[in-house]
Parts: sequence; structure tokens; C-alpha cells
Amino acid sequence: MFKKYLYDGSRKFAIAKESTDDTSLCKERAKAEEKMAENNKKIDALQQKLYAEKKEGVIFLFQAMDAAGKDGTIRAVLQCLSPHGVYEAAFKAPSSEELAHDYLWRIVKEVPAKGEIAIFNRSHYEDVLIGKVKELYKGQAHADRIDQKKVIDNRYKDIRNFEEYLWNNSVRVVKIFLNVSKDEQARRFLSRIEEPEKNWTFSESDWDERKYWDGYQKAFEDAINETATKECPWYVVPADHKWYMRYAVSEIILSTLENMDPEYPKVTEERLKVFNDLKEEILKDLPEEDRGKASKEEPKKDKKEKKEDSPKEEKSEKKDKKSRKKEKGEKQEDAGNVD
Repeated sequence: MFKKYLYDGSRKFAIAKESTDDTSLCKERAKAEEKMAENNKKIDALQQKLYAEKKEGVIFLFQAMDAAGKDGTIRAVLQCLSPHGVYEAAFKAPSSEELAHDYLWRIVKEVPAKGEIAIFNRSHYEDVLIGKVKELYKGQAHADRIDQKKVIDNRYKDIRNFEEYLWNNSVRVVKIFLNVSKDEQARRFLSRIEEPEKNWTFSESDWDERKYWDGYQKAFEDAINETATKECPWYVVPADHKWYMRYAVSEIILSTLENMDPEYPKVTEERLKVFNDLKEEILKDLPEEDRGKASKEEPKKDKKEKKEDSPKEEKSEKKDKKSRKKEKGEKQEDAGNVD
């Protein structure tokens, strides 16, 4: 149902044509929040299976303009997850050490293991977004043979190859762009100034970046069109209504995990035998009263088997009971006659 937000390389993305205030999947906020709560329970259950199975990893990657709501969405949708096998990687401006390496170096270190979920708050796409808009690559050290005119095109190719490599090695990359309007961004900046508890979330640099709005819009459009593939798609989610954005993201994450279809590992016969042997050892370490309780407990399947006795067996058992009752009555009558 959220396929309208999906870009997998089969169609072009035109950012100017995308609605930032769409609520077509769920018109009512209360209903959306109710559905998101239900989705979160399912996401939590699937994540536990994913961690236990350890067959596949997944990156949920978030990109957006300032004030679009990345942090709040990550908290609202993914706070339900266990800290085991789930972590967030936030990519700020690169450090001097990171700049001394290739631009994917710091990203590779955060790739999840099989069974893990990584949440990327910004990502390698910063190098074709702010890196492109402000031409940061021109001030970075590089070999003389590097053609500066081809840097961004080469990075698109690098990213496609990198994400395909991850896909081929059991790691999915799900990319989510939270698409906020320019007017809504201004309203949110204003609330950060006017509401004391939000003051810490705002800085002058956020407003300065707004001067590059058109450049960033074009950079997002180009990045999505150049790197959207069937295996590693982009989802462009309307972000003007936070409640709707968070609900839509929960649907995307749930759908991804359901498609992965993780299951708890099946226990082999050999493993069950080991468990039985260990059970005997464990029982020896328990107090006698606990050992008695454990030994008296019948497996559930035994009870089921009793319920599934054949009609003939039940009839025969009733007949035997009736015969015994009759025989008992005759004996009592004989005893009475003796008197």
C-alpha cells in the first residue's frame, strides 16, 4: 500500500512533483498511531527472530533536510526494539582521521553482522549531497590522476556497487528519504526558537543551510535516481505531518522484516539428545522437591494423545468399567445372602 513511495529504479523520481503533506494511507492521526503501535509489536517480534536466526542483516538508512524529523522518527518507530542486535550509527561531518581514508571507510565499519539491524542517521549519501552542493571534495586531498569533474558520478557508481556487494553478502539496505516542504521546515525552525525545551536542537548553521535549499533538492533527486535499485530501493516519505511520517516508516520497516521472514532456529535431533542429557544433570543439581515436580510433569503431547484415543478403545474401556461395577455388585449381594 505504500508502494507509491517506492523508487526501485523502474521510474524516475521528480522531487517537485512529490507531495510532502500526503496522508492517503491513513487520514486520521489517532488511527495512524494505533496502527503504528500494532506494527511496533510485530517489528519487535520479527527482530528477535532475526537476531536468533543470524542469516541476514539490514540497514535502515535515513536522509532528510534539517528539521524533517529523522531523530524523532527513529525514536518513535524503533524504540520498541531490543538493544541486542540493534544499534544506531550517526554520521556527522567527517573527522580528520576519516578524511584521511576513502569516503566509505567510516561506513564499512558500521555495517551490521548477520542477525543485526543498523540504523543509519545520515550515511554515505552525505558525500553526494552536502559534498556535491558545496563541492567539498575539491578541498580534500586526492591523487593527481583524479578527474574532479567525475567525482560525483564516480561516487554514485561506488555506492551502487557497495550496496550491491552488501546485498550479495546477506545485508539489505533500505533507504528512506523524509521529504519535508520548505514552509514546514521554517515553521519547525521557529518552534525550536520559541519553545525553550527545543532551543538546544537549533543552531544558526541550520538556517544558513536553508540558503542552499534548491541545490539540496536537486542533489536528493539525483542521488535517488542514480542509486535506486530493486534490491536496495529508496522510499520517499511525506514528512510535513510527523504522525503520518512515523506511521508510514513503521509500515516500510515491518514490510521489510516480513519479507526477510526470519524464524527461530530449528533444534536438530542430535541437539535434542544433548538437551535430554543436560536435563538429567540439571535435575541432580536441583533440590529434591523440585526434582519431583519436574519428573511428575507429563509432556503436553501425552495429554493430547489421551484425548485422541480411538472410539473403539473408549467403548471397550467403558465396557470394562461396567463389567467391573456389575461384578462388584454381585459380590456384595452374595455377602448379604451369607448373613
